[in-house]
Amino acid sequence: MKILLAPSETKAKGGESKLNLNSMLLPAINDTRESLIDAYQDILNRADLKELSKMFGLKKESEIKEYILNIKNEPTLKAIQRYTGVAFDFLDYSSLNLKEQEYIENNVLIFSNLFGVVSAKDKIPLYRLKQGETIGEIRIDNIYNKALKEPLDELLEDEDIIDLRAKYYEKFYKPSKKYTTLKFLKGGKVVSHWAKAYRGMVLRECAIKDVKTIDEFIKIEIKGLSIKEILESKRKNEIIYNIDI
Repeated sequence: MKILLAPSETKAKGGESKLNLNSMLLPAINDTRESLIDAYQDILNRADLKELSKMFGLKKESEIKEYILNIKNEPTLKAIQRYTGVAFDFLDYSSLNLKEQEYIENNVLIFSNLFGVVSAKDKIPLYRLKQGETIGEIRIDNIYNKALKEPLDELLEDEDIIDLRAKYYEKFYKPSKKYTTLKFLKGGKVVSHWAKAYRGMVLRECAIKDVKTIDEFIKIEIKGLSIKEILESKRKNEIIYNIDI
């Protein structure tokens, strides 16, 4: 089973070795990654604070300057450790045992505004790129939509898929085979911001219970959640949860 996850704009600092694209998931798209990284770096090198403010989604000059880096020479961390934010906080990867961490590393694919898609264990540098922003005039979603389709379809051909991404990342890739999404209701209303927290909680339970198929996933108990209904269509199943706390 593979679980698709959105990234976060906030990221942890630090790391060790430099970026090595050849060690990452889907080396077939490395030419695309390389060209986007080079375009991104060119903008960093110009150090135009107004341009960077828009691309980063930041206003304070001190915060903007923290991300004016040499991407290819920056230290790297596993993607699952680099990304922070609500979903990653509730996953709490560092508190999982070794087997559970390996589950996350081997089964989670994180969609990235700069790298397209990475395995949770792929090592990436610190960077900043606001969701939906362009790199100069480059529409990132258009570029990756073309680059990712064939290699990801091949990678996921024999996998059950749970899609925990924000809807925006469907512009990067939409599975060609049937997949499962989740929706969370509180008092009958769909939650938005806190859906990130529940995605992290769900992902954590998948790791703890070593879930390998959608059938196994449907049967697990997740504290504070109960399945209201499952809507089935030709393209996807949507599991709708009630939030009971």
